[in-house]
Amino acid sequence: MILVTGGTGLVGAHLLFNIVNKNEQVKAIYRQEESLKNVKQVFSTYTENYQTAFDKIVWVRADILDIPALDKAFEDITMVYHCAAFVSFETSKYHLLRRTNIEGTANIVNLCIDKGIKKLCHVSSISTLGQPINGETITESVHWNPEGDNSVYGISKYGAEMQVWRGAQEGLKVVIVNPGVILGAGIWHSGTGQLFKKAHRGLSFYTRGTVPLIDVKDVVTIMIQLMERNIQNERFILVAENWTYKRFLDSLSRSVKQGPPQILATEFMLNMVWKLDWIKHVLTGKPRKITKHIAKVLQKEKYYSSLKIEKTLDYAFVPIDKTVSAIGLQYLKQAQ
Repeated sequence: MILVTGGTGLVGAHLLFNIVNKNEQVKAIYRQEESLKNVKQVFSTYTENYQTAFDKIVWVRADILDIPALDKAFEDITMVYHCAAFVSFETSKYHLLRRTNIEGTANIVNLCIDKGIKKLCHVSSISTLGQPINGETITESVHWNPEGDNSVYGISKYGAEMQVWRGAQEGLKVVIVNPGVILGAGIWHSGTGQLFKKAHRGLSFYTRGTVPLIDVKDVVTIMIQLMERNIQNERFILVAENWTYKRFLDSLSRSVKQGPPQILATEFMLNMVWKLDWIKHVLTGKPRKITKHIAKVLQKEKYYSSLKIEKTLDYAFVPIDKTVSAIGLQYLKQAQ
């Protein structure tokens, strides 16, 4: 039987549908009853008969920091997809990020070793990769720089990867995927789904930087193929295309029948916005919408190569234009 952590998130939910569609036995972890609605919403983007697919999953209420609950979830499991993670770029969330992403991943790795799991697929992030030198394209060989301008999220995900590599040294077969910005339909209140909601309301500003994009369907297809093939102790960047933010936001807007943003957000404007957002956070306690690090990222040009995974699996990515258009149509259908 297969175990999926983070089954109610975007990657986890799309992965679960693909596993169920292959008639594989699967168990998934969830933390809150309310989050199961995410899975049904994602499944409904594939089929009207989504409840039948949902009912094939064995759901276990557990947290990756709760070892006794995890131990129960691992009963009868042979392979694990670790998709669970806490995502935040707020420095105030640093300790929670470390505990969830590093300690939680260590718990998963330890149980995989203890239970004799055949293989583990860990969903990491491009934020664990090194910084480009002189505009070079980033590949798997561009290593993490601990002295670099790393986000708190990136630091925690790098620590999580180190736990996975520790497991590999102890005999566990692992594969790691490092996706860019993942686009997928079905969850509109968080993650990239929110971008379609914001685009539908109307976007005014764009920035100078670039954004690495990939369809969630590509992510889960590749994950499954990596687990099914004789590939182990390797990591793979998953980026279909590198777009400018202007192109991405224009495409987003068109997908939900809105006009494109017209105003360039300059470095000065972004610096003012993150500072005002910080003041608002201090005065009200509301979560940050834009941090200093995010403001910098929005202005940077970075280019990622997925040549390794393309050659390894002879894989062709879904064109991002097609992805954005399809998700926009789903948003207009589901979320209004």
